[in-house]
Amino acid sequence: MPQKAPTRAHLDTTEKASFLRVLTYAGAIIAFLIGSGFATGQEIMQYFTSYGYWGVFGTGLLVLVLMTYVAVEFFVVGQAKKFERPSLIFHYYCGKHLGTFFDYFSILFVFLSFTVMVAGAGAVFEEHYGMSRYAGGVGLAVVVGISVWFGLKSLVDVIGKIGPVIVVVAIALGLLGIFRSPGGIAQGSALLPTLDLTQASTNWFMAGLSYVGFCMLWLAAFLTALGKTARSRKEAAAGGMVGSIAFSVACIIVGLGLLANVVEVGGSEIPMLVLARDVSPVLAAGISVMILAGIYTTAVPLLWTVSSRFFADKSPRFKYLTIGLATAGTVIGLLLPFSQMVNIVYVLNGYVGILLLVLMLAKTGTRLVRRQPL
Repeated sequence: MPQKAPTRAHLDTTEKASFLRVLTYAGAIIAFLIGSGFATGQEIMQYFTSYGYWGVFGTGLLVLVLMTYVAVEFFVVGQAKKFERPSLIFHYYCGKHLGTFFDYFSILFVFLSFTVMVAGAGAVFEEHYGMSRYAGGVGLAVVVGISVWFGLKSLVDVIGKIGPVIVVVAIALGLLGIFRSPGGIAQGSALLPTLDLTQASTNWFMAGLSYVGFCMLWLAAFLTALGKTARSRKEAAAGGMVGSIAFSVACIIVGLGLLANVVEVGGSEIPMLVLARDVSPVLAAGISVMILAGIYTTAVPLLWTVSSRFFADKSPRFKYLTIGLATAGTVIGLLLPFSQMVNIVYVLNGYVGILLLVLMLAKTGTRLVRRQPL
């Protein structure tokens, strides 16, 4: 008697995950999250370092646990559901009405995050190169617009390979900051109350939730779309887990490096450049390129996410909208200083993201209790 062909569900659970594809997916997550905020150090200063030990380790561990859950969920659900539109992930977790709200709110937030990337590029050009920030902002918008023009597959191939390199360099710089000032962590933590540092919230716990909240609004549609390309659930879950853990560890190490040198970096728009400049001008030049690469790898999927929400990837309307959004984002991104853009856009939207996190946890809990399939 002929054997029945294996079902798709069976294939999804038994097919081995490709190590290279897992690393590519993990790299795409890392590259997406390492934008102007992380790469410059401004994001880490406001969400981690400014709270001292509790901020670095408490926020770091909270982010590690929640980000791992979020990344795996988005990847796995995207792989299983293969939504026609990635933004339908919000309807899956939140229902019709709240899902529609998060759909449109996330698109607005993702677009505003693109403007933060423009501001970050402008700040690097101004603070490190002594050039007009307009040159940096406009230059980034042009390069990102061209990249998005060629679609999602090209994006994954590019940013999936750049991301891990940036993480390694950022971790190395953080470790260098710690080793060059071994007693600086304790001193920096003791001096924090006397320093006027911008913080993301009133305490480290809410800062951590807010951090995960705004990252979720970034990742939702993008990871759902990536999950659709995964060949198995195991591959999707592994990619999400590796990427989120690596990113969280990088946050902790960079946070410690900045804390060890908090007096020097506290008033800077680009703290990572200050760390590098203290070591060598040549190193600072290399780090400035890394920061711009980090901004690029986040700005590209952000702009792609907004354009793909309204028109099919690579279609003529998709390309025209991309040009229009890149232009508008450049104008908005160059209105305010970079550090203010990070604090206003990320923090406010992070609190909205917390509601999405609660709804996701409720959906996952119900699914597990009732043993429902995805």
